[in-house]
Amino acid sequence: MQKLWSPWRSQYIESFNTNQKPGECIFCNLKDPDINDNSNLVVNKGRCTYSVLNLYPYNNGHLIIVPFRHIDKLDLLTDEENLDVMKELQLASQILSKTLNAQGFNIGANLGRISGAGIDEHIHFHIVPRWNGDTNFMPVLGEVKVISQDLLSTKIKLIEAYSGLKTKP
Repeated sequence: MQKLWSPWRSQYIESFNTNQKPGECIFCNLKDPDINDNSNLVVNKGRCTYSVLNLYPYNNGHLIIVPFRHIDKLDLLTDEENLDVMKELQLASQILSKTLNAQGFNIGANLGRISGAGIDEHIHFHIVPRWNGDTNFMPVLGEVKVISQDLLSTKIKLIEAYSGLKTKP
């Protein structure tokens, strides 16, 4: 069995414990921000969810779809929340294809800490854009993943694309 070594992940997970007050949820704190405020990475709001760029992305444009409601289990999502998650994933795939020329996607959720969820108390869904050849010599030989675009630059592009889709008939 081969192992994927990603020591940065522990720093990421531990940062939630040190940057938050007990009982605080990073996702709940983000649910009502001004999308155009560059102090956050939220790019879109649905009826029951919002979409935010992952602060520690696996690839450029890595988005997280988060229900507004603070729940930790898949079976606690309402029908309306389920529908909105899927609609936001569909919309995100359109936006990422159009804006970043994504050729494919990894979509999923880590349910519970044991599954690898860095934030297990608030369910959320990942959509990671992929491109032909996006695994190159850097991660293979250098054990380094290169994210080629600044998060705020990506945020601005995605917000423009979301706005463009909403204004079409």
